[in-house]
Amino acid sequence: MSHQEQEDIRWMRRALELARQAEQEQEVPVGAVIVRDGVVLGEGFNQPIARCDPTCHAEIVALRQACANERNYRIPGATLYVTVEPCSMCAGAILHARIDRVVFGADEPKAGALISAQRFFDQPFVNYAVAYEGGCLAQECSALMSDFFAARRKLKRQLKADPPADPKP
Repeated sequence: MSHQEQEDIRWMRRALELARQAEQEQEVPVGAVIVRDGVVLGEGFNQPIARCDPTCHAEIVALRQACANERNYRIPGATLYVTVEPCSMCAGAILHARIDRVVFGADEPKAGALISAQRFFDQPFVNYAVAYEGGCLAQECSALMSDFFAARRKLKRQLKADPPADPKP
C-alpha cells in the first residue's frame, strides 16, 4: 500500500468518526475533514437540522472552518475527505475554495455530483481542476448510511403502527 493510500485511509477514518457524531445527533451521518501537508485545516459533520440551515452539509462546515483557520476563502493544496460523494452544492463550494483533491467513501446514486448523478468537475464551465476519487473505506461509509436509514425507516413504521397518545391540554 502506498503512502498516499495509507494517508487516505487515515483521514477517512477521521471523517467516519465525525459522521458518527452526526448520527448521534440524529443528522444524516456524513463527516468531512480537510487536510494539507498532514495538518487538519477544518472538519465537520452534517448539521442542517440542528442549525436550521440547509447548507450545513459536512463539506460546507469543514470548508468554513478551514477557510476561517487559514483566514482565506481559498485553500489550494488541500484534500477534502468525505464519507459520502458530495452533492452539487458542495461540489460548487469545493471548486470555489480551490481544493486540489476530493476523496470520498460511498457513492451517492441520487445526488452525487462527482460520478453518480452528474460529473460536476468535468463540466466545460469548470475553471479549476479538482482531482477526485471514490471508494476509500466505501463499505464502512456505505454501511453507516444504510444502517442509519434502516433505523429511521423502522422507527417510522413503529410510530405509524403505534402513534403516541395525544397529551391532554
